[in-house]
Amino acid sequence: MADKEFTYQDVAEHNTKKDLFVVVHDKIYDATKFIDEHPGGEEVLLDVGGQDATEAFEDVGHSDEARETLEQLLVGTLKRKPGDPHPKAQQSSLAPVANTSQAGMGTALYAIVFIGGLVAFGAYQYLQAQQGKEA
Repeated sequence: MADKEFTYQDVAEHNTKKDLFVVVHDKIYDATKFIDEHPGGEEVLLDVGGQDATEAFEDVGHSDEARETLEQLLVGTLKRKPGDPHPKAQQSSLAPVANTSQAGMGTALYAIVFIGGLVAFGAYQYLQAQQGKEA
């Protein structure tokens, strides 16, 4: 049964709790029987029902067990047509890309504040010593 091809329009018709299809990586899964067992709750599945859920599925970081469960729900593949929505492009790695362009600024700011504190402490100690000599 997994050899069947569905169009995006076909999948879009299966978007209720009693009839729920989702698309993940251009494969069609019938989540109807799994909706009550989903650890994230039925609302999560209903929000992506009848749609491409690839981005939502990958953003959560599902376990290997979840991926095995997903394979058991496979009913077919998606036959994309021009104009069908596409999931956002996946990054090549699982870790998000770090934005290091401003990372040095935070460190420099802490260094400046720390050095300023040391200078202020030194000035305070110096003034205390000067007052002690005058008294």
